Amino acid sequence: MNLHEFQGKELFAQYGLPVSNSKVIYEAEDALKACRDIGGSKWVVKAQVHAGGRGKAGGVELVDTPEDAISFAKKWLGKRLVTYQTDEKGQLVNSVLIEECTDIAEELYLSAVVDRDSQRVVFIGSSEGGVNIEEVAKNSPEKIIYEPIDPLCGAQGFQARKIAKVLKLNNEQTKQFTPMLKNLMKLFIEKDLSLLEINPLVITSGGLLHCLDAKINIDSNAIYRQPEIAEMHDPSQEDPRESEAAKNDLSYVSLDGNIGCMVNGAGLAMGTMDTIKYFGGNHAKFLDVGGTATQERVSKAFKIILDDPEVKVVLVNIFGGIVRCDLIAEGVLAAIEEVGVEIPVVVRLEGNNADLGSEILSKANIKIESINNLGDAAKKAVELAK
Repeated sequence: MNLHEFQGKELFAQYGLPVSNSKVIYEAEDALKACRDIGGSKWVVKAQVHAGGRGKAGGVELVDTPEDAISFAKKWLGKRLVTYQTDEKGQLVNSVLIEECTDIAEELYLSAVVDRDSQRVVFIGSSEGGVNIEEVAKNSPEKIIYEPIDPLCGAQGFQARKIAKVLKLNNEQTKQFTPMLKNLMKLFIEKDLSLLEINPLVITSGGLLHCLDAKINIDSNAIYRQPEIAEMHDPSQEDPRESEAAKNDLSYVSLDGNIGCMVNGAGLAMGTMDTIKYFGGNHAKFLDVGGTATQERVSKAFKIILDDPEVKVVLVNIFGGIVRCDLIAEGVLAAIEEVGVEIPVVVRLEGNNADLGSEILSKANIKIESINNLGDAAKKAVELAK
């Protein structure tokens, strides 16, 4: 689960990290009061979406008057912001963050991710922060440090000093950075983060470190034990079909092709998509109905897949284990009748009572391509999608 910048900064503040005085608004008219409450004569206004590249896309501006802040909010609230990290539709702007202006002397980069191989949290730092950090990683990898930290021990002073050296911090800044690193590690572990990024981490004109941005991703598998963070969830930033699938305990992934895949099991989903690709097709999305492919779940899955006008054919690939294939076949037929499917449907059943399931499908009045072999089924789906 992703957080907005202002939500990430709220967590930063809870852990004693230096962040800007700010206000979040949801109505353009509230910008006037927000600027007055913050004080000062210049403000930074930022459209809040779950995507990077906002500055280059016009989603971040420096304004001199509250009226300019109001104009910015009117421009973006309720609109969609398109950046290099979004699709062509962009993401909906529901809120705008207004911050006091910070005098920047230098821009640094700091982030943390989970490294599965070492089973550590790896902090990544560079003295070359800002909007073009990807170019630094590509062209000057020697300017980046990777420091693995044991989650059981937490960040140690010597590790903070190693990172501080690469960030080119002086002695006083290193003294400030050491507790910051320890608190960031504490935040990462206690809140079940999977990604933390501060870009830029700046040195102010007064020589102090300051978190000018905050990007935080939470491990979705751990949300159940983070109820306060779960309340920060913004469904408007997600594919509405994905949100609908999640409500029904279905796993849904949106892709760019025209073949909708309905499977039961992540491994079977990957195999199905690989087979489609092998025969020259492109999967529009796949939806995992899980181990219990009941009529209700299959029906809901059809509705979600068919909600995408790009889908030209549906490939159903179900392995009957605990649930018998004849029951799955009956569920597929009932679901197709209920939903009113008008595009071709290819069904491949394997496992418990697979022959009986195929027989039920072949005798049905509904036009279904029932094929037992996955390769043949995928090939047929690709042909029908053309």
